[in-house]
Amino acid sequence: MNALTHNEGVALQLQPQPVGAAPPHQGPSATPQRRGWPVLRSPLARAPLGLWLAWSVVALVLLWAIVPGWFSSHDPLVGQAGQQLRAPHAGHWLGTDALGRDVWARVVHGSVHSLSGALVAVGVGLLVGTTLGLLAGAVGGRTDDALMRLVDVLLAVPSLLLSLAIIIVLGFGTVNAAIAVGVASVASFARLVRSEVVRVRRTEYVEAAFGSGGRFRAVLWRHVLPNSLTSVVALAALQFGSAILAIATLGFLGYGAPPPTPEWGLLIAEGRNYLSTAWWLTTVPGLVVVAVVLAVNRISVSLAGGQS
Repeated sequence: MNALTHNEGVALQLQPQPVGAAPPHQGPSATPQRRGWPVLRSPLARAPLGLWLAWSVVALVLLWAIVPGWFSSHDPLVGQAGQQLRAPHAGHWLGTDALGRDVWARVVHGSVHSLSGALVAVGVGLLVGTTLGLLAGAVGGRTDDALMRLVDVLLAVPSLLLSLAIIIVLGFGTVNAAIAVGVASVASFARLVRSEVVRVRRTEYVEAAFGSGGRFRAVLWRHVLPNSLTSVVALAALQFGSAILAIATLGFLGYGAPPPTPEWGLLIAEGRNYLSTAWWLTTVPGLVVVAVVLAVNRISVSLAGGQS
């Protein structure tokens, strides 16, 4: 028979359909299905202008750090005779410093020191802080109490003072300054990770993983940690901008990279004695630091799910 019986038709309607499958045609009036490649819309297409600008600033500074020769042909460490404290002009379009060195070249080449230092600082804070927060939130009990008391001590000390104390122990230099800034940010990562681990630890799928015989370390690695890092990524982006500012501050105070390293904080410090006669020595690197920090903060807001 060509026609289906009533019971057979009901049975076919009750069969589960695969996810994403098109519904069956109900008759000749049904709308024909559209074939071809689906239209994909990127989330960046709906991104606001401020976020695009922030990513552009970060991408430009990253290019400075990776291939500085593309943006400046001058040597950032060697000055030119007779070119001291020249105002911005065609040959040196951001001027020169007291030794005749091109300011634009020093800002471009200095990006690698500031960005690499900030990356080391965020890496130290993220690694140590995530480890402490994961242990505190997963183990609980006395371990949680002891680790959180350590975190409270770190939070009680101002971050700049703690960084200076660590630098005095380790010595001066960009790497030591980055480690000091990273240690000062451990407490923020540890508290956030602990709160996320405690939240995820109480979910049903984690309890089911433990109930099905999963080992403690395996469950932490496969279920707890991956589902606890969403907000930590946003904090890492925010700390990256804070690390740039902190390393520049230490360089300005003389605890960072030694001269003649073209580090942004050191550039600002070297030009502070010429503010009345050569404003570009501090203004240019200062504006670069502000622009990069604001751009990174804007990106961190978007990663956290903000709309502004």
